[in-house]
Amino acid sequence: MKEQNQKELDFEDLKKQLHELNSALEECHKLKEEYLAGWQRARADLLNYKKEEMERIGELLNYANEGLVFKILPILDNFKIAQKEAESMNYGKVQHKETIEGFLQIKEQILDFLKKQGLEEIESTGKKFDPNFHEVVEELEAENKEAGTILEEIQKGYTINGRLIRPAKVKIAKERS
Repeated sequence: MKEQNQKELDFEDLKKQLHELNSALEECHKLKEEYLAGWQRARADLLNYKKEEMERIGELLNYANEGLVFKILPILDNFKIAQKEAESMNYGKVQHKETIEGFLQIKEQILDFLKKQGLEEIESTGKKFDPNFHEVVEELEAENKEAGTILEEIQKGYTINGRLIRPAKVKIAKERS
């Protein structure tokens, strides 16, 4: 009988220990799930942070490019003025024709470089005035032209990567009174 009681006690102890082990196992499982979920959230946060930082750096580089391009635009304007002047002097007959053509080739190289950076010229002459891309410097009376039509471009306008960096300065046809 004593042996029987001892076995029952041992069995009860084992049952109790098994129950405690199961509880501990369940607690470990819960902790594992909690830690795994926390790690997954932290990993997702890190990936999102990296993505946002890359976008921010890209925007910063685009902004830096815009500043550089904006500083180069007056050089392009001067090339255009020089080209107009050379054409008005009929530079084909000028003694230094090759020199002038060389300077104009440099202008084209600069334009090609800037286009690769996302620069686009705003088309103006003959188009309808758009205050988002054009700045009126003068209104002229013009026959056979609708009011608001751009007659002449005084200074080229540009966008870079779809954003306006300089509006085109234009002369437009004014309304007839």
